[in-house]
Amino acid sequence: MNSDVREAAVPVENTERRKSFLSYLGPAFITSALVIGPGSLTLNSKIGALFGTRLIWALALAVIFMMVYTEMSTRIGLASKASFIEVIRNKWGRPAALLIGIGAFLVTASFQAGNALGSGLAAASITGMSTNFWIMAVTVIGVGFLFTKQFYKLLEKLMLGLILLMLISFACTVVLTRPSFKDLAAGFIPIIPEGSLPLIIALTATSFSIVGACYQSYLVQEKNWVIGQLKNSQRETYLGIFILGLLSLMLMLSAAAILKPKGLIVNSASEMGAALEPLYGNWATFMFMLGLFGASFSSLMGNATIGGSILSDGLGYGSRLTSKSVRALILLVMIFGSAVGIFFGSAPIALIIFAQAITIVIVPFIAIAILSVANDEKIMGPLKNTLLKNVIGFAGLIVLILLAINNVVSLFK
Repeated sequence: MNSDVREAAVPVENTERRKSFLSYLGPAFITSALVIGPGSLTLNSKIGALFGTRLIWALALAVIFMMVYTEMSTRIGLASKASFIEVIRNKWGRPAALLIGIGAFLVTASFQAGNALGSGLAAASITGMSTNFWIMAVTVIGVGFLFTKQFYKLLEKLMLGLILLMLISFACTVVLTRPSFKDLAAGFIPIIPEGSLPLIIALTATSFSIVGACYQSYLVQEKNWVIGQLKNSQRETYLGIFILGLLSLMLMLSAAAILKPKGLIVNSASEMGAALEPLYGNWATFMFMLGLFGASFSSLMGNATIGGSILSDGLGYGSRLTSKSVRALILLVMIFGSAVGIFFGSAPIALIIFAQAITIVIVPFIAIAILSVANDEKIMGPLKNTLLKNVIGFAGLIVLILLAINNVVSLFK
C-alpha cells in the first residue's frame, strides 16, 4: 500500500462508539443540497404534471447511481491523504487533472445563473421586492459566508438548515395535495410513456450529478475523516443522497396531484408555487417558495464551492476552503452567475449550449476517473470497490455515456 493511503488512527469499532451518528451529518447533505436546485424543482414538477407518478422508477434509478458514485468518492476521500485531483495528477498526469478542474469550473459556472435567478425569484415572491435586488442580496450574503473564518463548518450548518427547510416546505405541499399512494407504488414499475424519453434523460442528468459526487471526496477530507470512520461516513452518504431522492419525489407527487388533473404544465418552479394558491391559499405558495429559496440558495453556494475548489486544485493551488485562491475562484463563480441573472434575466441559449458541450466531455471522464481510482488497490487498500459496486458503477457510466451521445445529437440538431 503506498504512502498516500491513510492509516486508520484507531480501530473502526472504537472510533464509531465515541461519536454519535448526528456528528457525521454534513458532506453528503451538502452534495444533496447543491444537486437540488431550481432546475431540478422545475423538471420534477413538469414530469409530475405531464406523466403523474409513472417516471418514479427513473428517479429511483438515478438516485441509486448517485448513491454509488458518491459512496465511492467518500471512500476515496478516506483512503487517500491526497485530494482526488492530486491522485489523478499522479496517476494520469497534469493534463488529466487540469481537464477535470477546468471542466468542473465551467459546468458549475454555466449553471450558476439559474441558481441566482431561482434565489431572487423565490425571495421576491415572498417579500414583494424586485428579483434583481434579491439576486444581488443573496450574492452579497453568499460572499459574506465565503469570507468567514470557518467557512466549511458554516457551509455544513447552512446546508443542513436549508435541507431541513426544503423537507418541511415540500412535505407540507405533499400533505396539502394528498397524492395517491397507489399511484406512487405503481410508479416504481419501469415504463416509458410516449413522449417521456427527453424528460427521463433530463431527470437522470439532473439527479445523477457526477461533479457533485466527485466533490464528496473533498468534503470528507475537509471534515478530516479517517478510515476508522468508514461505516458512519457510508451511512451519512446513503442518507444524504436518499434525502435528495425524497425531495425530488415529493415535488413529483405534488405536481401529479395538483397539475396533472387540471392539464397544467409548468415551465419554472415559481409557476408550481403559483398553481398552489387558488387551491390552498397564500400559505401554501409561501411554504413552496421557502423550499424554492432553500433549493436555489443551497445550489448557489454549493455550485460555486465545487467550481472554485476543483479548479484551484486542477491548477495546483490546493483545494482547502481556507485557501485564498479557492475563495477567489468561488467568488468568481458567484459573481458570474449573478451578473448573467441580472443582465439577461435567464441563461442565454449560447451559455446553455456551451454547458452541454462541456458536459459531454467532462462528465463521462470524471466517472471513469472515479471508477479507476476506486479500483486501484495501491490507492484504496482495503477500501477498494466490491464487485457489486463495480457492476452498478459501470452501469452508471454507460448511462452517462448515453447521455453524452444524446447531447451530441441535440447539439447538432
